[in-house]
Amino acid sequence: MSRYPLSLPAQLKQEAETCAETQGISLNQFIMWAVAEKVGELRQNLDDPAFLQITYRRGAGGMPAPVLRGTGMRVQTVVVAHEQWQMTPAQIAVEYGLTAAQVEAALAFYAAHRAEIEAALKAEEMLEGAHA
Repeated sequence: MSRYPLSLPAQLKQEAETCAETQGISLNQFIMWAVAEKVGELRQNLDDPAFLQITYRRGAGGMPAPVLRGTGMRVQTVVVAHEQWQMTPAQIAVEYGLTAAQVEAALAFYAAHRAEIEAALKAEEMLEGAHA
C-alpha cells in the first residue's frame, strides 16, 4: 500500500471524521472508501462523447439518468415538456431557466437515445401508478 499526504480544509476534515465515526471506522478507512467509491463511479462513466452537454447522475433509486451538465435538469423532463406538453424549445428554456442550446442538446440526445429515455419514462409512469 502506498502513502499519500492529504491536506483537507478543516471543515471538510471535521465532517469526514464525523461520518467515519458514525460508520465505526477510522478517518483513513473512510477516505480510502470514499476515494474507491468515486473511482468506481468514474469507471462506470456512461457519458456519450457526442453529447458533451449531457452527463449521467444517479437518482434516489440508484439508477443513472441523463441530465444537462451543470444543471441537474433531467433530459426526460425536457422531453416531457416538448413531447407531451407541446412546449417549444424557447418556452422550455424560459420555463426551466435553460439556454436554447441546452434544450436543443437535450432534444438531440433524446433523438439519439430514444429507447433509453422512453424506457425511463415508462418505468416512472409504472412507479407512479403503483403509488396511486
